[in-house]
Amino acid sequence: MTKPKVLISDKMDPNAARIFTERGCEVDVKTGMTPEELKACIGEYDGLAIRSSTTVTPEIIAAATKLKVIGRAGIGVDNVDIPAASAHGVVVMNTPFGNSITTAEHAIAMIMALARQIPEANARTQAGEWPKSAFMGVEVTGKTLGLIGAGNIGSIVAARAQGLRMKVIAYDPFLTPDHAVEIGVEKVDLETLLARADFITLHTPLTDETRNILSAENLAKTKKGVRIVNCARGGLIDEAALAQLLASGHVAGAALDVFATEPAKESPLFGQPNFICTPHLGASTTEAQVNVALQVAEQMSDYLVDGGVSNALNMPSLSAEEAPKLRPYMALAEKLGSLVGQLAHGNLTKISIEREGAAAGLNGKPITGAVLAGFMRRYSESVNMVNAPYLAKERGLEVSDVRHEREGIYQTLLRVTVATEQGDRSVAGTLFGTDSPRLVEIFGVGIEAALEGHMLYIVNEDAPGFIGRIGTLLGEHDINIGTFHLGRREAGGEATLLLSVDAPIPAEVIKQACALEGVKLAIPLAF
Repeated sequence: MTKPKVLISDKMDPNAARIFTERGCEVDVKTGMTPEELKACIGEYDGLAIRSSTTVTPEIIAAATKLKVIGRAGIGVDNVDIPAASAHGVVVMNTPFGNSITTAEHAIAMIMALARQIPEANARTQAGEWPKSAFMGVEVTGKTLGLIGAGNIGSIVAARAQGLRMKVIAYDPFLTPDHAVEIGVEKVDLETLLARADFITLHTPLTDETRNILSAENLAKTKKGVRIVNCARGGLIDEAALAQLLASGHVAGAALDVFATEPAKESPLFGQPNFICTPHLGASTTEAQVNVALQVAEQMSDYLVDGGVSNALNMPSLSAEEAPKLRPYMALAEKLGSLVGQLAHGNLTKISIEREGAAAGLNGKPITGAVLAGFMRRYSESVNMVNAPYLAKERGLEVSDVRHEREGIYQTLLRVTVATEQGDRSVAGTLFGTDSPRLVEIFGVGIEAALEGHMLYIVNEDAPGFIGRIGTLLGEHDINIGTFHLGRREAGGEATLLLSVDAPIPAEVIKQACALEGVKLAIPLAF
């Protein structure tokens, strides 16, 4: 078996390469490449490990014909075109926890530096002055800290601030009341936070919803004398408006580690009173650099070698421990999705995935992804679990996952149903043993079969002589039958035949099969 091949294109801790090797990957380290050099060599690799220096453009992704995963050692993925990666079926991962403590500590350091004006006091003292009366700071004890974003980093900042005896309030649409209690913060809306906070610190990603969240309008709503810290992402604050409020004294101080444009060679904030800035140092500690490098190597190796998916931005997570258990279910799901996609015709607008028995207790998202991967091959051959949901969304396909607690005749069962112009059409399957996928029902007809290779699906009248006629037709064209599966609704009614053959059936033979007496439908299948 060929080992997955990984390229590390940015400088990172050398232990990352060691982990890739130990976990069964080949690894090349080529840093400092130009985009043209990267584009020229990326076609050799299954994985690409980066930090912030490499920009992964649509052109590079298009050239990466073998690429399966991009791993960003760090949180921000602004340098990766995620839609392009998703369209090409490439998983994009980051490492959101490897530098959380480091970034949170930097935010706390900025708060303290603002409160006591440490950078300016240091500069003037080293210049030979002794400006003791020029710097009157404030205590943080008893002050209200407003968190915009209370995720992993925000929660750590909250804990550190509580240790400084600050009161912490938080605005985060995803923060549940129970988790707010757990981390000891008061959940508020944005208007309340702006009005009450003595210090505001941002810990949210840059999205369409959060871009300029501290706009000129919102900055004007802040409490006079507020101090603002941003160690998250550039673009969350209107920097020109913040500069004006610093100059007017409405904002008593601001500390930024990130800017809308980086490197920040110029800014309206430069030179403003009590403004502190650092060159995107939030993750810059020895510990964090080691942690994110090791974490990205572990995550990418898990995916390339074992199929585990962690911290993916465009695919459901699937731990390396879950992967072996879910793999046969995903194989069954993909085959059922492929089957219904090949058989159901017309404009399909809805697909439902139902799980019962043992399947009901599993992680449903990878199963749904596998169904869509099989189903969407009716539209494109280059489909996998990463890009299938995007293709489904583009086509307006409504997807639902239904979990049933009930017990049926099978210990585990998956059912895939699509809405067609003729009504709902469903197929169902189970596992024999623990890892052998089997079809057990097709469009309401019970039929047991393995879905593999080249097959022929026939709907015919249940009458004597038909099996002989279809066998004779295939034999006349030297088409060997591997397996033969029959099902019917009732004696003398409509019957279903599903057979496997050793090679693709020519279109002319399919046409002749459709012309046989009693045949209503004949469709070739491939798995």
